[in-house]
Amino acid sequence: MSNALIFRRALCVAGLAAGLSACHEEKAPPPPAVVVAQPVHADPAAAFSPLRFPTEAAPRYSNPMSFRVSGKVIERKFRIGDVVKKGEVVARLDPVDAEKQLASAQAALTAAEHRLLFAKQQLDRDNAQAAQKLIAANQLEQTEDAYVAAKSARDQATAQLVVAQDQLEYHALVADHDGVIASENADTGQVVAAGQPVYGLAWSGEVDAVLDAGATDISRVSVGQQARISFVALPGQSFAARVREVSSVADALSRTYRVKLTLTESSPAVRLGMTGEAILAPAPVNGAPPAFKVPASAIFHDGNAPAVFVVGPTDSKLELRAVTVLGHSAHDSVVAGELKDGEVVVLAGVHNVYAGEKVNPVRPLFDDQGDVAGPALDKARGE
Repeated sequence: MSNALIFRRALCVAGLAAGLSACHEEKAPPPPAVVVAQPVHADPAAAFSPLRFPTEAAPRYSNPMSFRVSGKVIERKFRIGDVVKKGEVVARLDPVDAEKQLASAQAALTAAEHRLLFAKQQLDRDNAQAAQKLIAANQLEQTEDAYVAAKSARDQATAQLVVAQDQLEYHALVADHDGVIASENADTGQVVAAGQPVYGLAWSGEVDAVLDAGATDISRVSVGQQARISFVALPGQSFAARVREVSSVADALSRTYRVKLTLTESSPAVRLGMTGEAILAPAPVNGAPPAFKVPASAIFHDGNAPAVFVVGPTDSKLELRAVTVLGHSAHDSVVAGELKDGEVVVLAGVHNVYAGEKVNPVRPLFDDQGDVAGPALDKARGE
């Protein structure tokens, strides 16, 4: 065998050995994902921090104004925002038919009174003749029956006249209370049915502030609770208030609960419809779980349930913990749930990781808390 052939076979064997060795090489696992994390500590005051809600000034009492009879609207005297006094006529219906019914009832009463007068005179004559035994007893009984019927007819006509007078008066819509016209629901010339709203009247007097609280906050609101209310249109001013009513049923559409507050410091500057902010300071709830304040970016939604990622203390693997959001501020959220004091929570990037993933946690760039989150944080920062 020549030296050249031996050399070529040696090269083939060397190449085959190199290929087989390359096939057995395993790829190195990717490095753990770096996440921003920080220990959290229970904050007893966080769960009872003031509740803030958008609010609107509203009348304590209001009612729709409507005619008690149907007809055609021929006059409206007020517009939205106008002030009305009790007893003022605010609208009228066409009274022609009612006036004719009144005239008919008056004529029927006049005829009934004449028949009653004739029946009374006939009864007096028959009584005098019966005393002298000049007429039969059954004739006197018939006269007495005619008198009673005439008297009943007179009473019926009198009642019908009163009804006709009332019907005519009902063609004028009168304000039952002092207040402000809050809405217009019918136009001049429109034919309205009995009971159909024509105006909405907001009563004068006490002013309420109404707000809608979510299911997570309603347990921290109670009747008699003190509050402060500020309105956008009145900068620099705030008004004391207290919770007057808390709805026990959620709204069918928004699933929120209506809360009504009464302003204890009334002011003519507060006008109906003004918007602002209500700040309530709820009382602590006995037996409530500890609350933690975390950045809003730490909240992850597991389906429809809020949760946070907790870094394992030994293996740095992520665990998804369900929490309840108690409230929000400008940058933070107050949560309660299966968290323990000092556990490390992922603060940002929660949508780029998953439960069970091993991570390399690092503290925030500007960390003024002085917390030690464990060796993983220190190692990631080169400490």
